[in-house]
Amino acid sequence: MTELSYQAGFGNAFATEALPGALPQGQNSPQRCPYGLYAEQLSGTAFTMARAENRRTWLYRIRPSALQGRFTPLKGLNGWTHDFGSDPVTPNRLRWNPPEMPSAPTDFLEGVTTWAGAGSSNTQSGLAIHLYATNQSMQRVFYNADAEMLFVPQHGRLLLVTELGRLSIEPCEIAVIPRGIRFRVELPDNAARGYLLENFGAPLRLPELGPLGSNGLANARDFLYPVAAYEDVDTATELVAKFTGGFWTTTLSHSPLDVVAWHGSHAPYKYDLRHFNVMGSISFDHPDPCIFSVLTSPSATPGAANLDFAIFPPRILAMEHTFRPPWFHRNYASEFMGLIAGVYDAKAEGFAPGGSSLHNCMSPHGPDAATFEKASNADLSRPDYIRDTMAFMFESRWVIRPTPAALNSPTLQQNYDDVWAGLTRHFDPTAR
Repeated sequence: MTELSYQAGFGNAFATEALPGALPQGQNSPQRCPYGLYAEQLSGTAFTMARAENRRTWLYRIRPSALQGRFTPLKGLNGWTHDFGSDPVTPNRLRWNPPEMPSAPTDFLEGVTTWAGAGSSNTQSGLAIHLYATNQSMQRVFYNADAEMLFVPQHGRLLLVTELGRLSIEPCEIAVIPRGIRFRVELPDNAARGYLLENFGAPLRLPELGPLGSNGLANARDFLYPVAAYEDVDTATELVAKFTGGFWTTTLSHSPLDVVAWHGSHAPYKYDLRHFNVMGSISFDHPDPCIFSVLTSPSATPGAANLDFAIFPPRILAMEHTFRPPWFHRNYASEFMGLIAGVYDAKAEGFAPGGSSLHNCMSPHGPDAATFEKASNADLSRPDYIRDTMAFMFESRWVIRPTPAALNSPTLQQNYDDVWAGLTRHFDPTAR
């Protein structure tokens, strides 16, 4: 194994080799590749997508991916589901405590539980939201043909060993593994917990900045891609595939993580959320949450995303003559929130790191009673420094449908509505 090493820049056409001269020069698929390698193209989008949106990578590997036997159905990964139901969804606001860590040996695939979602891989639109809790490194290799995957660790590091190189992420960092990339998850800290998003729609990308100009939010230079690293291992390796919501298994005679060199734009990447350049108001009012967007997956309707990934990091609130926390609101978009670290500024208590909440389309929400009273009486002549926190949101045009596992979980807070019960009447028609 090589040491962890990265190259920077979002969506670039990268070129990297683990052995000198392993990348062919001037021709993607020469008659004979250097070192006796095989040339293979991995396409993450349709061939005829616009150049700016086309995702593809050329791989130069020890054995081609075609060297595999028949897949058979894999049973036992019962925490995953792709069926989000067709019955009416509760409009109730929902919030969960963090899940418990497993007591039995549990690898990443076994430790995933689907919590909510919408759409499907069949329509190539929508999303699935999962929680994961794992205490064993994977011995098998996995790829997802249904979706790209966004990892949001909350406790413990993940080492993502992919066929294009290795990515190490810790809490307050994220990683994205595109559709079809083969990888396994190792646990440097022996246990890990966090959130996982499957994006069935258009690949995640940086949002447009519009009137913000050329700088701000997540900067392309802070996204890191792996350099080539390969395994030359001739031992039996289980390969697991997720396809049309089901899981399939086959056994290879070798490690499929054997790419010696590659170039292209369909590749895994990581990003440190602490590098996010927060934009905000310095006069009055609280900006819409889209000002905190890190990545977006657009839909066929301009401006209405298939999903947005937004964060609420440490920042300074300086606006005056206004209400500094997020105001009370009802949204067209549905919001699934998680807390990575610290305290979320719009909730006084009950929203713990590792926990989550769901406020669906047009369900009213906002600061709880304690936060409202505190903010209403704050000294606005002084800025409010929000430190030691990191919350995130998966926001979507879809109604996000909670699964039976989420609705029947003992971590579901039965009295969540009570956080707003203390909002009392202040109206007095005689006092302007």
